[in-house]
Amino acid sequence: MIVNPYLNFNGNAEEAFQFYQSVFGGEMFIQRMSEAPGTENLSDKEKNMAMHVSLPIGNGQHLMASDCIESQGMTLNLGNNNYIALSTDSREETDKIFHALSAGGIVEMPLEDMFWGDYFTSFKDKYGICWMLIYSNK
Repeated sequence: MIVNPYLNFNGNAEEAFQFYQSVFGGEMFIQRMSEAPGTENLSDKEKNMAMHVSLPIGNGQHLMASDCIESQGMTLNLGNNNYIALSTDSREETDKIFHALSAGGIVEMPLEDMFWGDYFTSFKDKYGICWMLIYSNK
């Protein structure tokens, strides 16, 4: 089984994924709302929004997202009920991802060795997405 986190944004999915691409690399795939049938009544701004965006993040997994289109009854509600938890392969990779993703965000738990044995952090990035980074020292 592969788990692909799927995020919703309020019109800035492409911007966020360009940022994530700068952290993880890979080739971003994007489909715009204008590519879907029945979208001729959307505003030009809404037509340019992301219907689907995808970025490979390793091991066959992709980070995916779309923009919420308010004129179609979609409302974005940011919260802390979901985190993207990445299990990294090294402390160095953890440090690199943490420093890139947390820039401009809010660190909830500083990146450090935890009492349970993992090198761990949790934070919210500048787009309001919650992340956990875990490197098992074992």
